[in-house]
Amino acid sequence: MSMTLTGAPVSPGRAAGPAVTMPDPVPEPRTTRLGSADVEAAVEQLAAAAASVRDDLTERAGQVTGTAADLLAVTAAIAADPTLAADAERLVRADRLTPERAIWDAARALVKQLEKLGPPLSERSRDVRDVRDRIVAELIGVRPPGVPRPDHPFVLVADDLAPADTATLDPDVVLGVVTSGGGPTSHTAILARALGIPAVVAVRGSEEIRDGETVLLDGGAGIVVRDPAPETVAAAQQREAARRSFDGRGRTADGTRVELLANVADPAGAQAAIEASAEGVGLFRTEFCFLGRSTEPAVSEQVAAYRRVLAAFPRRKVVVRTLDAGADKPLPFVTSDGEPNPALGVRGLRTAATRPGVLDRQLQAIATAAEAENAEVWVMAPMVATAAETAEFVAACSRHGLKTAGVMIEVPAAALRSADVFAHAAFGSLGTNDLIQYTLAADRMLGELAALSTPWQPAVLDLVRLSCEGAAAHGRPMGVCGEAAADATLGPVLVGLGVRSLSMTPRALADVAAVLARVTLDECRELARLALAQDDPVEARNAVRDAIRPVLTDLGL
Repeated sequence: MSMTLTGAPVSPGRAAGPAVTMPDPVPEPRTTRLGSADVEAAVEQLAAAAASVRDDLTERAGQVTGTAADLLAVTAAIAADPTLAADAERLVRADRLTPERAIWDAARALVKQLEKLGPPLSERSRDVRDVRDRIVAELIGVRPPGVPRPDHPFVLVADDLAPADTATLDPDVVLGVVTSGGGPTSHTAILARALGIPAVVAVRGSEEIRDGETVLLDGGAGIVVRDPAPETVAAAQQREAARRSFDGRGRTADGTRVELLANVADPAGAQAAIEASAEGVGLFRTEFCFLGRSTEPAVSEQVAAYRRVLAAFPRRKVVVRTLDAGADKPLPFVTSDGEPNPALGVRGLRTAATRPGVLDRQLQAIATAAEAENAEVWVMAPMVATAAETAEFVAACSRHGLKTAGVMIEVPAAALRSADVFAHAAFGSLGTNDLIQYTLAADRMLGELAALSTPWQPAVLDLVRLSCEGAAAHGRPMGVCGEAAADATLGPVLVGLGVRSLSMTPRALADVAAVLARVTLDECRELARLALAQDDPVEARNAVRDAIRPVLTDLGL
C-alpha cells in the first residue's frame, strides 16, 4: 500500500525509481595505545592519510564548477587544516593513541568548538565529520563514505549529504534525492537545484525507506511516495524524459517583461548559462578567484578571470557581486578569526571597513575587465544594511568608472528602509537565502528549522514587497538572485510583488519561464495578495498552487 511522506520542497521535478540508501558510517575506532616505538610511524601514517584525502577532494573540486567547486574547496581545506592535523599528532605523541583514534578525537574537539560559535561556522561541523570519516577509512583500509554506485539509475535516500558527496552526483544516474535532514537552503538543496536533480529534504519517516523499494518524489510539492502505483511511476518518468527549453525571453502571458538570468560562479558556469539561453547573469559570484588562497589575487589575475565570464555575454547584462567573504567563507587576508557570531559579524561589504584595499583593487579589476569586453556590467555589494553604506559603495564604484552600482537586500534593515537605500543604489537584488535566515533567526542548514527556512514565509514576502516599493519610489529595478528565484510556483508571486528579474541556476530557467508565460501581470499581483493573506508559509504555498493548479498540472510541475 502506498504511503505519502512530506518534507521541504527544494529542487523541482518528479522522479521515480528504486531507492538506494547511503552506507553505514565509518565506525568509531576503539581506544588503544601504541608502543613507544610505533609513535613516529603512526604520525607519518596520519600525515599521509590526511594528504591523500586532501588530494582526492582537491581533485574532485577541479572536476566540477560553480558552487560545487567552492564547497569542495572548503572541504579540502578542512582536510589540510594544520590545526586538525596538529591536534591529532599531539594525541598520538602525548597519549600514544592510534592515528585513527587520534584524528577522531581531534575532529570531535573541533566540532564542539564550531558548534559553540553558532551559524554559519557551526555549519562546517558536517564537513569536519566527513573529512574525519575519510581519513579514518584511509587509515583502516575500508571504503570511504560516499554515494553508492549501483549499475542502474536510482533515488538516493540519506540522513543528509556532505558537500563532497552532493557536488559529484551524476544527474543521469541519480534520479532524485530524499533526506531526513537539511533545510531548503542547505548545501544539499542548493547543489541539487544546481544539478537539476529533484529533491525533497527534512522528510519525516524517510529513514524507514529500504534499499530496492520503489520511491516517487515530487520536488516541487515536497512529497515522497513509498510504493507508488505503477501508472504514477510511468507518468513521472514520462514527464522527466521530456524536458522543456527556454527561448531566451522571459515574459508573462500579457507580455510583461521579466528578465530570466543565471547565477554564475566561474567561466564554466557561464557556458552552462549560455547553453540554457539565459538572458544574462543576475549574480556573478567572484569568490572563485579568492577561495582556497592565503593571499589576495593580483589585480591582473582578477581581470583575466572576470573577462572569461564577461566575454560570454556580449551586449548582455552581467551583475557582478563584489567579494562576499566572512561567515562561512573566511579568508585570511580579509576576515579575522574568533568572531563570537560570524553570521552577524564582519562579512560582505563590511570587510571594506577593515580591509578597504581589497574592495578597491577588486573594483579596479572589474572596471578594467568591463572596459576590455562588451558586456553590460552592473556591480552590487553584499550584506548592505544602511543607506550610508550604500552611498559609500556607489561612490567607490563611481571613482572606478563603474556607473551602475547596486546592492543586495539580505538584511531586514535594508528592506525596511529601502526607500533611503535606493536614493543612492541604481538597482537592487534580493538575496533570499540570508534574508530568510536573518528575518526568522533560523540557521538555514538545520533540518529542524526547515519549516521556518522558506521564502514562502509571509514575513519574508512582506520584506520583498517593501523592498520593491522602496526601489519603485526612485524608479530602480528590483530582482531576486537567491534560491527562491528557481521556484517556478513562487516566480509569479515575486513578479506580483514588483520583482522584474529572476536569477537562478540555469537548469531552472525553462520551468520558471513556462509558468510565467501562462499567467498575466494582474494574475501575478492577485497571487501575491493571496500569499500575503496567509499567516503560514505552507498555507501560502498551497493557496498559490491551488490557484494555478491547472497550469502546474499541464506543465507537470
